[in-house]
Amino acid sequence: MKIALTVPASAVPRSGNRHTAARWSRFLREAGHRVRVVAEWAGGDDDLLLALHARKSAASVQRFRAARPGRPIVVALTGTDLYRDIREYPEAKRSLAVATRLAVLQEAGLRALKPAYRRKTQVIYQSSDVTLRHVPVASRFRVAVLGHLRDEKDPFRAARALARLDASIPVEVLQIGGALDGKMRAEARRRAKREPRYRWLGSLPHAAAMRRLASSHVLVVSSVMEGGANVVCEAARIGVPVLASRIPGNVGMLGRDYAGYFPLFDDAALARLIERCRTDEVFYRLLKRGVRRRHALFAPRAERAAVRRLVQGL
Repeated sequence: MKIALTVPASAVPRSGNRHTAARWSRFLREAGHRVRVVAEWAGGDDDLLLALHARKSAASVQRFRAARPGRPIVVALTGTDLYRDIREYPEAKRSLAVATRLAVLQEAGLRALKPAYRRKTQVIYQSSDVTLRHVPVASRFRVAVLGHLRDEKDPFRAARALARLDASIPVEVLQIGGALDGKMRAEARRRAKREPRYRWLGSLPHAAAMRRLASSHVLVVSSVMEGGANVVCEAARIGVPVLASRIPGNVGMLGRDYAGYFPLFDDAALARLIERCRTDEVFYRLLKRGVRRRHALFAPRAERAAVRRLVQGL
């Protein structure tokens, strides 16, 4: 089958959508499909359109529907789709309505959809092939934050939590990710200058970022909205406990019974969680077991099989 996979252009370098498109196109090609990845669908004799992002790919969805009537359309929903766009933007709603099938990246995503849409929706957990072992540094308690500095990530919540911890405590926050505007860049530099326990490394190659993650005691994911964060997959595969904002996208990745959540925007609660992880070995082991239970969900073979099922029979 000839498949066009649309991944909209983004201001974010090495965006999560681009990583997803790269993996999914590889899985589909390995299954014998012919796949071309484009920023938007402008025409062609494709048998199927696989669109990442309901709103940003909406023009491609409508163009494909008009030019290739009766051909299947599959739309994969991002965090901004699920938790904002399908409520506010008519074009995102139209993408849901015309799609033959939908995909969400974690189990809680189903609950953001109307029952009529859930029936044509498949859950596909993203995967990571990282093989590093979790070996945290011994000299201090390292908190990692990975992701580009943008408002949806609430990127400085861990830094704010650090400011609530006594200066004598051997804790550091290691922030990895590029700043997408001057305001974020200035904020990161200001915090690094003022707080020696906070380090901003900027954007790093993926392998280097994974090594820093594997050397950290915990990962903080403080996002305001998430479709299904790649970095949670990576942490779970390595075995790094995650401290996450209690939002549907994180709960859908880590499970409702996971113990490492804190209320959105609550740096005091996050500071207490960090200190508890540092001092309470029983609690820390509980979080380790929690991410280990999700390990198999994020295996490449599981995502490969799910992506192939998504287009099967269309």
